[in-house]
Amino acid sequence: MDFSSIFSLTAFVCYIMASIAVVVRLFHPKGPNIVKVLFIGSIAIISHTLSTGHFLFSAQSVNFALPNVISLVTLIICLSITALALKYKVNLLLPVAYVFAGLWQLASLFIPHESNMPLVTTDFAVASHVILALIAYCILIIAMLFAFQVTYINMKLKDKNLLAVNHLPPLMQVEGQLFAILAIGTLGLVLSQLVGFIFLQDFLTNNAHKTVLSLLALVLYCFTLWGHFKQGWRGHRVLMLIISATTLLTLAYFGSRFVKEFLLS
Repeated sequence: MDFSSIFSLTAFVCYIMASIAVVVRLFHPKGPNIVKVLFIGSIAIISHTLSTGHFLFSAQSVNFALPNVISLVTLIICLSITALALKYKVNLLLPVAYVFAGLWQLASLFIPHESNMPLVTTDFAVASHVILALIAYCILIIAMLFAFQVTYINMKLKDKNLLAVNHLPPLMQVEGQLFAILAIGTLGLVLSQLVGFIFLQDFLTNNAHKTVLSLLALVLYCFTLWGHFKQGWRGHRVLMLIISATTLLTLAYFGSRFVKEFLLS
């Protein structure tokens, strides 16, 4: 077993241990031991970083194979949720992010990390477009997780489940965070599309389906923000719109690459 496999396996074990540490004490009077959870989670993130860096970067190139990109995305999400946990109650989000990242680290032991896609570019415009798109995607995934959390808290409040409510953050606080994160992610997506339109000559002709799906997702995100701030939308409607937009964006970023790299290879 090489070092990258050891790092992936360590990340998997630590992510699962941190998730269990949250879940088993989710409704405990004192709640989860957040110091213990974040300590184990930090070990997982460090191992995840070393594993991802091994596959993503080589001496003269960057390997943007789909498994490496997904590993990078899950790493950014886990790092962001862990940072949020230092100040806010995100006990519902930590296990979700950690379990998915852990399972992907386990799966990465058996998935080829090579790619027929171009590995690296020195074009600043292309690099800016890719980086902005990935950052925006990670932020919007976090926004979707917050939307699920808002829906769950709202459901427990309606059921008058005081045991659950006492261990959850205030609904209005989480809702405010949701729309702040959604606005930031949408802005990042707008900037990535603008960079593509202005500086990339084949943006509309090369991978046109990706551009169309990304723009449809952007329209839905903007529509959701408009509906909330102008019409007072919240709850289930907002959740469904965010899920729909994120599904379109995921298909845009990863759908065709999955077909090319796994189904047709």
